[in-house]
Amino acid sequence: MVKYREETLYSKETKGRETMTNKEKSAELVSKWVHVFSCPVCNSPMKVVDLKSLICLNNHTFDFAKQGYVNMMTRSVDSHYDKKLFEARQKIIMESNLYKPLHAWVANVIKEHLKLIKGPVMVFDAGCGEGSHLQRIIAECKNEAITGLGLDISKEGIRMAAGNYEDSIWLVGDLANSPLADHSCYVILNILSPANYFEFKRILVPDGLIVKVVPRANYLEELREAFYDNTDKSVYNNNETVSLFKQHFHLVDIISLNYTKELTKTELTNFVQMTPLTWNLNREQLDKFTNQGTTKITIDLDILVGINKQTKREEE
Repeated sequence: MVKYREETLYSKETKGRETMTNKEKSAELVSKWVHVFSCPVCNSPMKVVDLKSLICLNNHTFDFAKQGYVNMMTRSVDSHYDKKLFEARQKIIMESNLYKPLHAWVANVIKEHLKLIKGPVMVFDAGCGEGSHLQRIIAECKNEAITGLGLDISKEGIRMAAGNYEDSIWLVGDLANSPLADHSCYVILNILSPANYFEFKRILVPDGLIVKVVPRANYLEELREAFYDNTDKSVYNNNETVSLFKQHFHLVDIISLNYTKELTKTELTNFVQMTPLTWNLNREQLDKFTNQGTTKITIDLDILVGINKQTKREEE
């Protein structure tokens, strides 16, 4: 076992930040938040060494990639999400403003929750993809005390996030075995992504905020109507999702968000490339849809807002 000791991680006298690589900048940022990390192999505390690696008490080592992310997976996985999909997703989120109302609502919820909290705050996006939702939401919060941390199982998505958004921490990791310490985050975001509520409850501070975004019946209805047998939407609801959410967190609010946004042909092309709904379609089908010129796309979502209320047993 290595001796756990304090180390000098960075010297302003010897190296200015403007000359640092993405890898070194990321390591410097992680060093400021290293207390929130927990080794995914043995659950022991971690430290940043030489602006190159995250190393735990038992010497399990995770190196910073040159793009500035850390791969903390302990098993190999296959992801169906490729670079082309993430590039299209990034363009839709950052350039078309398709999800701008969602980002504004989520940011307002976060700002309201954090208004009485002083000092630095970690906002964790669980299942962040290529990071654009987290980036947009933090920008909307306009709070320099917030640092974002995004985790996804897809290395391709995290590589892109680290390359585009160096002010946040980016990890390749498993939601079922998150490399984060108990009660380390004030806010967890889970946007159109699978959840692991047991891990979320462990990671959130007591009275911490969780925001989960789930689709409603009319979400992306134009795609479903164009390519699929659009079944009766009147029977669709999120009751089961809400019930499961309430088993783990105190439900504060459900915000239902419904609007349409007109996309150009270029935006439509990116749009159909970013969603799994089009994976099994041929080029002729996709071209017919994107060559409409412009079309409206429906965003229909529920935003579940919860608080991590601790039971007496959990507090003991």
